[in-house]
Amino acid sequence: MLDTNTLEALKQYTANMARDVVLVLKDGEHAKRAELIEFVDKLCSVSPRLHYQIRPQANVRGPLSFALEVDGQASGIQFSGLPGGHEFTSLVLAILQLSGTALKLDALIQKMVERIVQPLRFEVFVSLSCHNCPDVVQALNQFAVINPLIAVETIDGGVFPELIAERNIQGVPSVYLNGEVFSNGKIDIAQILERLQAKFPELKSTPQGPALPTQDVTIIGGGPAGIAAAIYSARKGLKVTLIADRIGGQVRDTMGIENLISVPKTTGPELTQNLREHMKDYDITLREHVRVEQVRQGEIKQLRLSSGEEISSKTLIVATGAKWRELNVPGEKENIGQGVAYCPHCDGPFFKGKDVAVIGGGNSGIEAALDLAGIVRSVTVLEFAPELKADQVLVKQAAARSNIRILKNVSTQEILAEGGQVTALVYQDRSTDKREHLPLSGVFVQIGLVPHSAVLKELVETTRFGEIIINEKCETSAPGIYACGDVTTVPYKQIVVAMGEGSKAALAAFEYLLKQA
Repeated sequence: MLDTNTLEALKQYTANMARDVVLVLKDGEHAKRAELIEFVDKLCSVSPRLHYQIRPQANVRGPLSFALEVDGQASGIQFSGLPGGHEFTSLVLAILQLSGTALKLDALIQKMVERIVQPLRFEVFVSLSCHNCPDVVQALNQFAVINPLIAVETIDGGVFPELIAERNIQGVPSVYLNGEVFSNGKIDIAQILERLQAKFPELKSTPQGPALPTQDVTIIGGGPAGIAAAIYSARKGLKVTLIADRIGGQVRDTMGIENLISVPKTTGPELTQNLREHMKDYDITLREHVRVEQVRQGEIKQLRLSSGEEISSKTLIVATGAKWRELNVPGEKENIGQGVAYCPHCDGPFFKGKDVAVIGGGNSGIEAALDLAGIVRSVTVLEFAPELKADQVLVKQAAARSNIRILKNVSTQEILAEGGQVTALVYQDRSTDKREHLPLSGVFVQIGLVPHSAVLKELVETTRFGEIIINEKCETSAPGIYACGDVTTVPYKQIVVAMGEGSKAALAAFEYLLKQA
């Protein structure tokens, strides 16, 4: 894992460490113990401020676990299993942040975490192939750096199969707080904070400090549309604030992007980072990891954030995007993380050699089936319509796979489970009304997106599907409020379309401000 190139890169990353960090391994024997010791030995060789020790530890899981200490004090951060794959970055970031590297959290978020006054012990079960897991691990590790009452253990599910079986975990990330389920599946910092605020209402107190001056443009949403709107607005010399629960939006979860003109091939995480870096070139105020809870219309719009902050703005651009659409059938929500999943990249490895279903015959559904076909025993695709909606090239690839079966004109009725694990799916043939019982271990839902428009539903006109109705200038039914991207009625939900719509919305808002001057 730690080859010469990786070690050289780590030497550069750790060159400015300001504090000593020790990786403390619990004593004991294990078949992979030597591999772990070799790993930490090489890791600690890159900096004189990095060390490792082996000694008894009461609060560390076992001989394949280690805790991080800084300046001789426990940090609360622990890894169980060899943190390879995506979690290697989580370990490196934890080391750097404990040693003094600035956290990637807004100051208001940090103050909120500081206000937690009772012990919180998080256990995060991960898969090293999961690209969503590091987001959760890295968020909670930062919380532990901020507040000594917070402890976080990252557990590689592949190394602890007995623990996975004991807790009936079938999807990652799976997060436990003080021994009880906290979340299953993908979750961002804003959602983590919302759940903590529900448990500890005092975290929602109004933050202290100077308020932002009235903004010319405030953008809600940090995907391609929102960032394009922010950059175009800033280039006009306007006072701009962008509010996002996470930068990148749905794009962050897209692994392969080959239709962004002039960029032959990229990934969602890479594009997200490029969007963030481009935004840094301009004077844009960023409020990340928070949500807008309320918008009040007027000549000056008033926004209340989940952090308690209030922002005033002359115009508003809504670029909130969309989320995965749910089936809304019995057994779906009850079994999320126990066999029901929405991300084949993250949760597919948990179903190796098993039978699964993919609900949805569009591009995302057929792509999911193709991804899973190399891992699972069989994939059954269920499509509601008489014909598949996916591109023909994908349909041909699926037809060529011997372990992919496609059922068309069928309706999913129920997901069944026993002992906390999915065991079957019930579907109905729409041409005969006959109900069929399909034994399986996992269900991957891929039936499209639902627009995030709820916060604006009382202010702007929407379709019956929740899309914000806009005209050719991205104007909504409310003066001074614009919308762009997947949350709107604009056809063709594509990255390049969203970027263009965000730019157009910014130009329209600028034109509006000129007329109001």
